[in-house]
Amino acid sequence: MNATTTAGAKSAPNQAPGPDIADWRPEDDTFWNATGKKVAYRNLWISVPALLCGFAVWGMWGIITVQMLNLGFPFTQAELFTLTAIAGISGATMRIPASFLIRLAGGRNTIFLTTAMLLAPAIGTGIVLQHKDWPLWAFQLMALWSGVGGGNFASSMSNISTFFPKRLQGTALGLNAGLGNFGVTTMQIVIPLVMTMGLLGSFAGEPMVLAKDSGWIFGKIAAGTPTWIQNAGFAWVLSLVPLSVLCWWGMNNLKTVSPSTGSPLVAFAKITYLYTLAFVPSIFMLYLYLPKPTGLGLLSMWVAIPLDVLLALGVMKLAAFGEMKEGVKKQFAIFSNKHTWALTALYIVTFGSFIGFSMALPLAITVIFGFQHVPGADGVLQHALKNPNAPSALTYAWIGPFVGAAVRPLGGWISDKVGGSIVTQVISVVMAVASVWVGYVMMQAYGSATPEQYFPMFLGLFMVLFFASGIGNGSTFRTIGVIFDRTQAGPVLGWTSAIAAYGAFIAPVVIGAQIKAGTPQYAMYGFAIFYAVCLVLNWWFYLRGNAYVKNP
Repeated sequence: MNATTTAGAKSAPNQAPGPDIADWRPEDDTFWNATGKKVAYRNLWISVPALLCGFAVWGMWGIITVQMLNLGFPFTQAELFTLTAIAGISGATMRIPASFLIRLAGGRNTIFLTTAMLLAPAIGTGIVLQHKDWPLWAFQLMALWSGVGGGNFASSMSNISTFFPKRLQGTALGLNAGLGNFGVTTMQIVIPLVMTMGLLGSFAGEPMVLAKDSGWIFGKIAAGTPTWIQNAGFAWVLSLVPLSVLCWWGMNNLKTVSPSTGSPLVAFAKITYLYTLAFVPSIFMLYLYLPKPTGLGLLSMWVAIPLDVLLALGVMKLAAFGEMKEGVKKQFAIFSNKHTWALTALYIVTFGSFIGFSMALPLAITVIFGFQHVPGADGVLQHALKNPNAPSALTYAWIGPFVGAAVRPLGGWISDKVGGSIVTQVISVVMAVASVWVGYVMMQAYGSATPEQYFPMFLGLFMVLFFASGIGNGSTFRTIGVIFDRTQAGPVLGWTSAIAAYGAFIAPVVIGAQIKAGTPQYAMYGFAIFYAVCLVLNWWFYLRGNAYVKNP
């Protein structure tokens, strides 16, 4: 059914809409109660599991690398940290074009195709993990490809924001993002589980044998246990196929938001074209950033990230053509609004912290608490002594993302009641204090022969950080939904989430580098300083007496 057949919804509000909806008035209470509410929530409840799988595929390298270490893959800890970081920066870069896809290609078309696209990195990762002797670049390629899952967040949030009235923006976006973010937790629980069984029989290949003790949420797995690490990728096929079908048959394109999508094949071509272009700056930047032999090692991370963003935007603007060029031009108008930049920084505090800590925490637990750091005769810490009492990262790392995702809808609901910026201010204070405290605990653990005694405090403080970042995600969504109109709120949500997603690259690199230097606390102190700066920014823009917009 095409758009013209649904245009009559204005005169017949109870008429079942087709895939393309021409009349959409969520701010009209009569329309909302008669037609809009049912359609909006149907799209939301299909969007959630699709987004969940996107997060799972994007974030899976944080768990895979831990098990690669336990299985004796011939890579250093630093090289394993780069796999997580590559997935992080790829996902962040993919969000830049993804933030514009809804207007250009339509919500139903975009969510269906980007969900189906996840099958490629899921299957590819399952294949490479069967080959311990394959070169590092093969694993890096799969980590890069997994970034498709990270990009899906921007298009998903842009899409859902268009379905709901302003008064429900915090709640709807909080539900979509919060429940979707359970993909991180789901992945951290499911992957260790499916690794313990021949889930797919001979199709998944032969198991490997653990070289050292591993773990999962129910306890420890002894060295020598058969392990199907390849199931970390293959397992997602079982959910992605039916989800793709559900997206196609159950979701809608809003023609009021996406007036010129063209046929589904044309829309698919736009999505594929822009997503393919997004890989170009990522690959080029990573080649300049990563150390030899993978890259040239010429750039610092703080140069590489802005370069990647600028290249991605430049490629999009230069490569767009026809109607797509005009659509991209209209969406670029968000960059002339000062609130876009203020909210980008605030969203880094919340989502950037959530995804960054989610990516870095498993390997950080393994490295900081997995070894006894005993000073040698020269006073230098020795890191080669395995800690027999070490906590398992696979047992505990899932708890933080679970907490952060679970409270996101709560943060949106509270913000709808009291205002988003007040909530953002409170959580920024909490995160600054908690970061300093956890940094101090990390310093104590790293200099101890019994680091496990500091683990309960370490884990508890990270739970505080995840809780505050989850609440803050909901508050930031609310603020964006109130400040921007319906045509710009989606692209702003996508853009801010894209920049914040670089936290998935920054946190593993910064924490990994500081652990290697023997000063893990400096990473957390640096994050605390950033939170304090954003505290002042939020007050200046939205809470002071002459604020630009008062407590949106």
